[in-house]
Amino acid sequence: MSTAFADPLSLFNVAGKVALITGASGAFGAVAAQTLAGAGCKLMLAAGNAEALHEIADACAGLGAEVQTLNSRPDSEESCAAMVEATVAAFGRLDILVVASGMNKVAKIDEMAPDTFTDVMDANVTQSWLLARAATRQMKAQGGGGKIVLMSSARGLLGHPAGYTAYCASKAAVDGITKALGCELGATGITVNAIAPTVFRSPLTAWMFADTDDAKTVRDGFLTRVPKGRLGEPEDLAGPLLFLASKASDFYTGHILYADGGYTAG
Repeated sequence: MSTAFADPLSLFNVAGKVALITGASGAFGAVAAQTLAGAGCKLMLAAGNAEALHEIADACAGLGAEVQTLNSRPDSEESCAAMVEATVAAFGRLDILVVASGMNKVAKIDEMAPDTFTDVMDANVTQSWLLARAATRQMKAQGGGGKIVLMSSARGLLGHPAGYTAYCASKAAVDGITKALGCELGATGITVNAIAPTVFRSPLTAWMFADTDDAKTVRDGFLTRVPKGRLGEPEDLAGPLLFLASKASDFYTGHILYADGGYTAG
């Protein structure tokens, strides 16, 4: 009998693992940071917003985690490599990469500047690829496999009528990276997966949760497509993240996990 059946919770044990989280001050990055902190990981948290970065670092330290910070964005090959190098210098290795950095710019196609489209693609696609590249090199060199978790969206699968061409295209590309790297790295012990949420509570979406007529109209229209009948909460992302960061997902790679209340199933 597999030992996993005797102690199934051990499959989710990440205590002592070393995680690098980019975009750690953002909505998903903060969820990832606090989830892995509470689970006993050692954390290197990176973000461009120094004040918000220190706030989430303090929260993670309050959960008992060893935490280091980098006030940096993964906006170049050099910065991505430096993040991995700093993680290894601080903790000796890298076991988990969570790419939670990214951006969105909303504009109709006839009103969007080409540079804006490029900015979104760079932030969501190129940076994910560069970070995965740097992490893969380190994980291969140290041996023992590793976990790479990228941030996708339901918009990588479904379009949106309100000026989301850049965002939808970028998240579809993240899905492609996830699947291709899952295939490429399958034999190495490194898994590559993505979490793809729909609307969940964050500073950017707080207006949709408000008790106003406009918010209710938009929210109710959206919820007609969500079988669970509610918008997402940050904790709805914690379980998927822990699963993809732990041994429990060792047989899962190249997978897009939709945290969407059934939105993409309809």
